[in-house]
Amino acid sequence: MRLLLMSDTHLPRRARELPPELLEEVPLADVVIHAGDWVDTDTLDLLESRARRVIGVYGNNDGPELRARLPEVARAELAGLRFGVVHETGSAQGRERRCSERFPDLDVLVFGHSHIPWDTTAPGGLRLLNPGSPTDRRRQPHCTYMTAVVEEGRLTDVRLHRLPPRAEEATRRPPVTRRPAPPAQ
Repeated sequence: MRLLLMSDTHLPRRARELPPELLEEVPLADVVIHAGDWVDTDTLDLLESRARRVIGVYGNNDGPELRARLPEVARAELAGLRFGVVHETGSAQGRERRCSERFPDLDVLVFGHSHIPWDTTAPGGLRLLNPGSPTDRRRQPHCTYMTAVVEEGRLTDVRLHRLPPRAEEATRRPPVTRRPAPPAQ
């Protein structure tokens, strides 16, 4: 079973549309997982129209329409693995312990919010995955998403995909630094 993981798409605030590389992955996936901060319902509608199955949650930037359609926490068993999806997990420090305590019945937890890719396994075995953001890299060098495979109750082939700069990012001029005027004589 092939999975496509994304979060923090923030459309149309951070980009006009999803990157073409990401959209090409949608029909190839058996399940698309989105960990919140969609911002508009059009993105949810688009993914639901193109994907075989969408599992998603709402994030802190999602309004009433998305909150009416999506849960705060989603759970699903996929090919023998117990998955959970949430938007926010708190600070990186202590994340594995907090998530293991909050979700003792899960094998994999997909989360977002920080826009920072994350892939760790807690001491108790919980795998924590944050795919980053495909549209808003924030302080990261690239926009990102993840793919993974579930087979025979195991998560394999977890890959972080780095997207090329968007056209508007690539052509953006650096800020102009103005020199102070010379002192008057």
